[in-house]
Amino acid sequence: MYVGYLGKIKTRSPVTDSEDCYLDYFNMSFLLPKLSSKKEVDQAIKSTAEKVLVLRFGRDEDPVCLQLDDILSKTSPDLSKMAAIYLVDVDQTPVYTHYFDISYIPSTVFFFNGQHMKVDYGSPDHTKFVGSFKTKQDFIDLIEVIYRGAMRGKLIVQSPIDPKNIPKYDLLYQDI
Repeated sequence: MYVGYLGKIKTRSPVTDSEDCYLDYFNMSFLLPKLSSKKEVDQAIKSTAEKVLVLRFGRDEDPVCLQLDDILSKTSPDLSKMAAIYLVDVDQTPVYTHYFDISYIPSTVFFFNGQHMKVDYGSPDHTKFVGSFKTKQDFIDLIEVIYRGAMRGKLIVQSPIDPKNIPKYDLLYQDI
């Protein structure tokens, strides 16, 4: 096995015993469950109880999505009692992409017991986190704050993330 170009590892295929099998070692998306339809997203929102539901909207091949997926996959085991994390492809769920006004990817949306949880990041949009988290600890802290707030019946919480670690973007209003 050796490292080839573009971050791929060339290895023997266990099925055909040829050397034409490539593993993309940068792609952490395969470690997290994916929701590929509106019905699957609806089911996850309805059935996730007493945990924060984390929905990462994006594309598997996007570099910033891959960076966020790495953080999500590494923190998932530590947060398993507090959160359920899913990846949602924006191209396969246009209804939710439009509903949450996903203009930038990755965008992360949070739910608790079927309720959309909002977070005040110090920006005009409290409905989603846009971009990747700078550190694993930022994501862990945010999940803990959302979980504790939701357990107290709050639908909006104050972000514990340092403002300099929150990506800045301009809101785009379409169809106005």
